Amino acid sequence: MPYVVDRFSMQDRMTEFPWARLCILLFAVSLFVLGMAAPIFMLVGKSFYTQDIFVGLSNYAHYFNNPTYLTSLGNTLWVGLLVVLISVPMTYIYAYALNRSRLPAKGLLRVISLLPVLAPSLMPAISLVYLFGNQGILNKWLFDQSIYGPIGVVIGLVFWVFPHVFMIMNTALSSGDNRHYDAARAMGAGKLRIFFTVTLPSVKYGLLSAAFVAFTLAITDFGVPKVIGGQFNMLSTDIFKQVIGQQNFSMGATLSVLMLLPAVLSFIMDRWLNRRQAGIHDHRAEVYCIPENKPRDILLGIYCLSIAAIFIGIIGMAVYASFISFWPYSLTFTLEHYAFDVMDGGGWDAYYNSLYLAVFSALLGGSVVVMVAYLAERLPGFNVLRGILQIFTLMPLAVPGMVLGLSYIFFFNQPNNPLGFIYGSMTILVLSTVVHYYTVSHLTLVTGLKKIPSATEDVSLSLKVPLINTFFKVVVPACARPIGDVSLYLFVNAMTTVSAVVFLYSPDTILASISILNMDGAGDIAPAAAMSTVIFSTCVAAKLVHWAISHYWYCRNV
Repeated sequence: MPYVVDRFSMQDRMTEFPWARLCILLFAVSLFVLGMAAPIFMLVGKSFYTQDIFVGLSNYAHYFNNPTYLTSLGNTLWVGLLVVLISVPMTYIYAYALNRSRLPAKGLLRVISLLPVLAPSLMPAISLVYLFGNQGILNKWLFDQSIYGPIGVVIGLVFWVFPHVFMIMNTALSSGDNRHYDAARAMGAGKLRIFFTVTLPSVKYGLLSAAFVAFTLAITDFGVPKVIGGQFNMLSTDIFKQVIGQQNFSMGATLSVLMLLPAVLSFIMDRWLNRRQAGIHDHRAEVYCIPENKPRDILLGIYCLSIAAIFIGIIGMAVYASFISFWPYSLTFTLEHYAFDVMDGGGWDAYYNSLYLAVFSALLGGSVVVMVAYLAERLPGFNVLRGILQIFTLMPLAVPGMVLGLSYIFFFNQPNNPLGFIYGSMTILVLSTVVHYYTVSHLTLVTGLKKIPSATEDVSLSLKVPLINTFFKVVVPACARPIGDVSLYLFVNAMTTVSAVVFLYSPDTILASISILNMDGAGDIAPAAAMSTVIFSTCVAAKLVHWAISHYWYCRNV
């Protein structure tokens, strides 16, 4: 006789421990309120004050009446647009080659394209100095133009945003429907017409989403313009100068709000485009069959190899320079640049602090992500509170790191804030890192949870199995791979982040990425390259460990 689920018993048990679930949900909502909403609200309010005196819109009027500030705003916008115009076609062709051609070694080319994710944004800027600076080996390639300025900023930002844009384009191009191509060929359409009438329209939302992501990353980055921007000012460097250089927190808040507005707009458009992209997906689509075309493969192969060589060259230049005694006059091998303890910048303690931050962010942050994603997506009841939580989980993606960091100063440094004791500690660095990179982590876990049958909790409860047992014995093992991906994502970003922590560290919690800034500012560019190499090597090692564990887990469960 088949087993019949007792629905009344199951519904009764679904309401088991409602206060426990309510407390956990309230904790999760409070975490986002205290970790993001309240600080951002205080930041916006601070832009209407000067020296604790309410001045209304005077700070904004002062900004738009100052030609220097307007120049920085204009620089930020046109650099963002130029990065979009360069990076999106570059990544589209690269992703097209990996998905719509018969190139060999696609896996290796894909790995090389993602290498910039493992390096701080400061690293490509340092490499460009060695390549195209006054003493650079390729400085004549710029035809007497200086790398210190918009040229260096644009090149560095294109390198840094490439993998982020590539992941979007790769996803968009990996889901072609072979039926459309067969229909186009049957109607006599040529290759060029098929490209413009079938291929491009099928990825139009991906292209637009990639453009918004590239623009947001370009206008909010701090590392590249700080290292190689020279006298070329952008909003991110202006915020740093106002807060650190002039201690003008009100104007820093004003600039942060101005940076926040285009980032929020880009985020809204990106979310809308993602929904449209999901809406056009057809489950009846046939896998795209790549036709044989040797000239196409040769041209795309040359292009991909060129991009891969540039990426390896940029990263390799910083690594090579870190072992050179005195560039470019003494090219002998040395390890003296790795003696960080004898230099200004934080020493090896800065690296250990970054390692602690990365480990805590991966473990604690990963645990929070798993808990919140499970509460928001799987458990019944408290629909209004769960809806509020789901909205909060998407908001961090729209907040630039510098804006979040500055808002933490206003919020946690208030004398009457009972949480003020975490200001200047490792705790606030972990909190800012997890909140800043939360959205991507959450969406990754939600995707994994959706692959688990929705009746899992129903069956467990009908069998009188506590939900906590179901969570640890079913949900966690089933989501082992996305949990590992989230932990690696938080680890790598904690090691490489600059903008989210540049205002929050103390002498005891200085980080390796901040140490690079300090050493570069002091003229110690070779030690800065050495610290960048250490960070990059650590992230590569973490990626290899993640790959080994994932491979072992996959082989064990297949």
